[in-house]
Amino acid sequence: MRSTAIVVTLLACLGIAGCTSSSGVDGLAPSLETTSSIPRPDAAVPQAEVGAAAPTEAVVQTAQVEEVAEPAEPEVTPIALVAAPKPALRDAPYAGGTIQRHRFRDAKPINFGKKSPTKLAVHGVDVSRWQGEIDWAKLRSQGANFAYIKATDGGDHLDPMFRKNWRAAGQAGLRRGAYHFFYWCRTAGEQADWFIRNVPKVAGALPPVIDVEWNGDSRNCRKRPSRARVLEKMQVFMDRLEAHYGQRPIIYTAPDFYRDNLRSAFPDHPFWLRSVAAHPAKVYPGRKWVFWQYSGSGLSHGVEGRIDLNVFHGDESEWRAWVGSVAG
Repeated sequence: MRSTAIVVTLLACLGIAGCTSSSGVDGLAPSLETTSSIPRPDAAVPQAEVGAAAPTEAVVQTAQVEEVAEPAEPEVTPIALVAAPKPALRDAPYAGGTIQRHRFRDAKPINFGKKSPTKLAVHGVDVSRWQGEIDWAKLRSQGANFAYIKATDGGDHLDPMFRKNWRAAGQAGLRRGAYHFFYWCRTAGEQADWFIRNVPKVAGALPPVIDVEWNGDSRNCRKRPSRARVLEKMQVFMDRLEAHYGQRPIIYTAPDFYRDNLRSAFPDHPFWLRSVAAHPAKVYPGRKWVFWQYSGSGLSHGVEGRIDLNVFHGDESEWRAWVGSVAG
């Protein structure tokens, strides 16, 4: 997810602005985007405290691009964007029955006061290629009970470490899920097809995540669609994933994008909220949430450099109940 800022997503053009295709999965151009950024309809979503304070995080200002009218999202049937996908990854049984105590450190610690994330029981991480080689057993021993792993962005980029991280995280006993960085210059249908092609459907996996942020650092696409268009594209993407995986996708977002587009939207979807300077109740007043990304500067044995730190909104029993309801 966004580990403090979005790094440039390199996409060239294949008939659509900012799009690159490739002759095979292994030959895909790597993305430079670094952000890491589900209950079924009848599954309970943990309730968040409601605060009235104004948002405290800085809003990144990006140049406003004149809105260009676009046709509605077309009905897209699955298409072969590249060579046939590789066989589904083999998965080790989930062995993570014990909740590991939080032992992470932080290069830039924040005093969250009485609502510190350290008071919550179930911590985890999100990762992408930028974490390099990960010792997942060590990372789990430090308190990583779950991991969200960067899979795809746009319509043709696959994180080159996804398959290795997906397999190794499962073998180490973490609950794991995959996330997609949404690109505003590709259709939602294309992006959903690409994610489905590359992320295996396996029992026990956490719900898929759609990471929605502005693509302001992109060289090829700085489009900022209208709020109505944003919500339409998100709905198409999420409906396709829910139909395929049987899990309602989680929405990951950051304060600026949320204020522009997501206030009061998608009340029945679970949210994963980035808030590295204050409790989510202050930054996203009234919003229910499942995961809180509270740091982009975490330090841990098992990984070189910094890593995003996250926490589940509930105690151990609530975690087990939630996982049981969404992962099967």
